Amino acid sequence: MKVIGHIIGAFVVLARIGVGLAFAVLIATVMIQVVGRFTGAGPVWTEELTRYALLYLVAFGAGLAFRSGDLVNVDVVCESLPGRIPWVLRLVAAVATAGLALYLLAGAWRFTSIGSMQTSPALGIRMHYVHFTVWLLLALLALFAVLRIVGMLAGTEDGAPRNASEDLS
Repeated sequence: MKVIGHIIGAFVVLARIGVGLAFAVLIATVMIQVVGRFTGAGPVWTEELTRYALLYLVAFGAGLAFRSGDLVNVDVVCESLPGRIPWVLRLVAAVATAGLALYLLAGAWRFTSIGSMQTSPALGIRMHYVHFTVWLLLALLALFAVLRIVGMLAGTEDGAPRNASEDLS
């Protein structure tokens, strides 16, 4: 059972690294924009890169938000129910989330592949790198939902939202 906890922890760390890198790119790009506006020589490509970094930030953060409970929840209703019902509802919600995200992956991949024929106007990069964020968001959301299901069924977690400090322990 400890193996499942380590696997979940590894994916949490990888997603956090992705969020951190995307956020670092976003911060650096915005700083270049701000300095450029003061000097009158703001590069055009910073607007695009800011948007793309934000897309990657959301893509990597969606699974973490699912894990922490920062996505839309109805905890007020679910957690007030008696007995094991809240656990069952959390399991059903995780199964529904995983199922929907997995179902949408094929369509998201088709959307991503369309981008190979397009380039961004300012940066000149292939748009499939940008469109990939949609697929990545769904894949990570499905992964974290499946990890919640596995953890709940294995008894290593109860499916309740976790804060970041619980993941570090």
